[in-house]
Amino acid sequence: MPAWFVITTQVHDREAFVAGGYSAAVAKLAEAYGARYLLRGRAGRVLEGEGYEGGGAVVMEWPDADAALAFWNSSEYAEVKKLRQGIADVSVTLVEG
Repeated sequence: MPAWFVITTQVHDREAFVAGGYSAAVAKLAEAYGARYLLRGRAGRVLEGEGYEGGGAVVMEWPDADAALAFWNSSEYAEVKKLRQGIADVSVTLVEG
């Protein structure tokens, strides 16, 4: 059964976010774990509830929740995640379908 990461972000320093390599590194690693991007967007508008006004959204599709969690809990992702520390606030929800 497929699963998705629904991710919302507030990037405080876009140049550092991109130049620091996070975007490219996470995309390459996620692909190696079987993910594909369905959505990458910016300039979000919060219509209800909590969120990041002007922030971004990403939806990643995984073959199943086990693949998503294998990526999330991997030592490789732990290292990549460090590249966004201090430059972005991120909310990640795992949804199974």
